Amino acid sequence: MTGRIVVAFMRLMAWLPLRAVRALGWSMGMVLYVLVVPRRRVVMRNLALCFPALPPRVRRAMARRNFVYFSQAWLDRGWLWHAPRAVLERRVVLRGAVRELEGDAPTIMFAPHFYGMDAAGTALTLHTMRPFTSIFKPQPDPALDAWLKAGRTRFGDVRMLNRDEGIKPIIAGLRKGGLLYLLPDMNFGAREALFVPFYGIPTATVPSLPRFARLGRAKVVPIVGRITPAGYEVRVMPAWDGYPSNDLEADTARMNAELQGYIDTMPDQYYWVHKRFKTRPSGEKSLY
Repeated sequence: MTGRIVVAFMRLMAWLPLRAVRALGWSMGMVLYVLVVPRRRVVMRNLALCFPALPPRVRRAMARRNFVYFSQAWLDRGWLWHAPRAVLERRVVLRGAVRELEGDAPTIMFAPHFYGMDAAGTALTLHTMRPFTSIFKPQPDPALDAWLKAGRTRFGDVRMLNRDEGIKPIIAGLRKGGLLYLLPDMNFGAREALFVPFYGIPTATVPSLPRFARLGRAKVVPIVGRITPAGYEVRVMPAWDGYPSNDLEADTARMNAELQGYIDTMPDQYYWVHKRFKTRPSGEKSLY
């Protein structure tokens, strides 16, 4: 029942002016910042670890904006997934090295967890009909799960793969000239993770990006979605030169270094609500 109510509410969001949606998101974000104390502490700890030179008052302001962007991006899914296509084409602008999407070279879109990640995925499906694969984790609520899948497959030729299906269909899709939309910058535990630097901290990082690139003989093209007053600016970066190399750990460390550079351009729009540093090397105490 809860999932169906949420979906109905989100469909309503599609018919409101963007200014109203964003105002509601601002209010929701400020309330969450005050009330959801455990998650606020996670955000503040992440910011303190990654930006220790910033004064505490600056980090607190950044954290408040982070909750606002989180809420606005969530509500924006209403119009991203239910408004007419013409609305999306006005509000979601694709820029940068868009030529990287042309042809049929196997391509992995490195899509970090910025709050504009769903808008970035939608922008791609609006502008290319190449086969497009994304990996998902099923939601416990069937109505929400179906809504998320339907929204992310609304345009283009998109296939959603359950993470538990393994890598064979992923690699097969790449080798056939498809696009893979990959978000590997989360803490998935110690299994198969490498500890490589992220803001100077040894961080458990899955090496799926270089591994898939090697197995699929694919180029890696970063894509970043930025929330703007008019909607979203989605920027495609040029493919990384010399990637992957023959050194899995070095390639994984490069992914984190490149990501850090993207975060520094808009630190308040990254997914700091996640315990990115939760998994620690053996014998090291928790950072949270």
